[in-house]
Order: sequence, then structure tokens, then C-alpha cells
Amino acid sequence: MKNLMKYELRKTLAIKLMILGATALAEIVFLIGLWADRNRMTGIGVGLLAMLAFGGVMIIGIASVVILHRDMNTKQSYMLFMTPNSSYRILGAKVLENGISILLAGAFYFALAALDITLLFAHEGRLADLWNWLRDLLQSFDARITMDTPTLLALNFNLLVTWIGTVCAAYLGDVISTALLNGKRYNGLVSFLAFIALMWLVSFVQGKATAGISGIRTVFLVDGGIALVFAVIMYVLTAQIMERKLSV
Repeated sequence: MKNLMKYELRKTLAIKLMILGATALAEIVFLIGLWADRNRMTGIGVGLLAMLAFGGVMIIGIASVVILHRDMNTKQSYMLFMTPNSSYRILGAKVLENGISILLAGAFYFALAALDITLLFAHEGRLADLWNWLRDLLQSFDARITMDTPTLLALNFNLLVTWIGTVCAAYLGDVISTALLNGKRYNGLVSFLAFIALMWLVSFVQGKATAGISGIRTVFLVDGGIALVFAVIMYVLTAQIMERKLSV
């Protein structure tokens, strides 16, 4: 498994380095604007960093799905399924590498945002107002969100497993398209519709399960738990199809 994860990391390393390089350039723009008191430049830097934080994590997830598709459709990559590794191990390495990458990327952008926001408030002489600003920002999304550590941990858990579940749904849709419907007309459309249906089902179950819950921390945990269960189910289904249709 360790070697498989290293193999997956090497395949996604280039795109991650590109995202990191773009982030470094955006950070330089922000810092120069802050140091030179050029509000327009600072704003551009903030906008670029926000787009990269959201888009970078999304690109990491999409890249994993693209690589799985390539592994199943190119001769060189297809050799992976002829190794002694089971489809469960191959897919598991992809899920683990992607999950760890998303977690590290999220932690990196969170730390960078915390640093930049602190620098911005300190530059404006409003460092004492930082905590109140963060509290008001979170409560603008949901009045039930409080600035305590357990709630923030529950939120991070929810975001991580929800994204992993999204990637697993995309894996399943792509495997259905490639392994079961390869060469069939509209197989790509069927794959996309299957992905949309899976995501709708997860959202529907989450909505029903949390309908009577008032505590936001509990909502995060229940939503995340449901997303995790569906991610495991989709992982098993995907690995089963790969094992029967792709392994030699």
C-alpha cells in the first residue's frame, strides 16, 4: 500500500507543485500590496488566494478522478491492474492519497489565511477585533455556529469526508462508464447522471437525518458520518467492479 501511495503521489505531484507556485505568487502580490499600502493590489492578492484555496482543493480531487480514468484507458497505466495488487488496494491507495492531499491542502490554506488575516488586521491597527470578526464571519453562514474548538473540528471533519465522498462518487461513475459501458453510446452521460444521483441521494439522506437536530455541531457530525458511510459503500462497489472487470 505504501508503494502504491507513493506511485499515486508521483502522478499528482506536478499539478500540486503548480498550485503551490501559483499560491506563492498570489501571496507575494498580497504582501507587496500590504507593505506598500496599495489597497487595490492587496485586494487582488486576497481574491487570488481565495480562488486558489477553493480551486486548488477541487483540482486535487478532480486530478485523482482523471488519473483513475487514464489508468483504465491507457495501455501503460492499465498494467497497474496486472500487478499482484488487488483492486481494493489500488483504489484504496488512490482514496488515501487523495484524502491526505486534501487534508494537507486544507490545513495549508487555513494556516495561510489565518496568517494573512492577522497581518491585515495588525497593519490596520485592529488586531484586537480579529476574534470578533471571525465569530461574526462564521455566524453569517449559520447563526448556530460558535467559535469553539469542538465545533470547528466537527466542521473540518464534515468538509473532509464530504469531499472524499464526492471523489468516491466520481470514481464509481467513471468505473461504471469505463468498465461496464465502454464503447456504448452515451456512456459518459450515464456516468455523469449516476454521479449526480449519488450526490443527491447522500444530500437527501443527510437532510432527513438532521431535520430535527438543533445543535450545529451534531449536524456536522451526523452529516459527516452519513457521507463517510456512503463513501465506504461507493468505494466497495467501485473496487468490486474493478476487481471483476479490470483485474487479470
